[in-house]
Amino acid sequence: MFKMIFLRYESFGSYLRLYPVTSTLIALNLIYFIVVAMSGNTTDAGHLFEYGAFVTEAGHDPYGMIEPWRYLTAMFMHAGLEHLLYNMFALLIFAPPLERLLGSVRYAFFYVLCGIAGNVMSALANTIESDSGIHIGVGASGAIYGVYGAFLFLSLLRKAQLDESSRKTVYTILIFGVIYSLLVPRVDLWAHVGGALGGFLLYQLFERKPARGRRHHT
Repeated sequence: MFKMIFLRYESFGSYLRLYPVTSTLIALNLIYFIVVAMSGNTTDAGHLFEYGAFVTEAGHDPYGMIEPWRYLTAMFMHAGLEHLLYNMFALLIFAPPLERLLGSVRYAFFYVLCGIAGNVMSALANTIESDSGIHIGVGASGAIYGVYGAFLFLSLLRKAQLDESSRKTVYTILIFGVIYSLLVPRVDLWAHVGGALGGFLLYQLFERKPARGRRHHT
């Protein structure tokens, strides 16, 4: 059973060694934010578009498939310092236990797929809700909510792997996240929903199966 998995006790060096993918993701987000900020306003839609924001346009490109690479690049962009710090704090605290559970390689693919799932859900929702207009989205939130979705899977279907405090923390984060997404303007609720749903559904595919007992011959 895992105890208090969301408390971080590691030193900086230990954190880098134990969670190389999470550390790399944080570094990439910070570096790319600096690159974008040095050349313009990180909250300006036009500027974000130039640097790889996810874009859909009703009637012309409703699913963002003309430039599909934006599904990935948008995951490493943020609209303002507050947006960046909020997401990096979440990644710093909540992602490490999942990297240990899945293993770094599986976790890396899982994270990227959850981020893509968030953008897919956002595109679908905007297609249904709007017949015209352009939607621009950035942020690691879809992928981070994928992490939350994985822990929701564990909380509901693998209870023995999480202590009660950790399960309550997962429920609290998700409830707060929904409320926050509904109340704060310009937050992409559907990207969060898509990421969380992706994480919940993908976790069982990516989790490491326990090794089968080997038969010994004498």
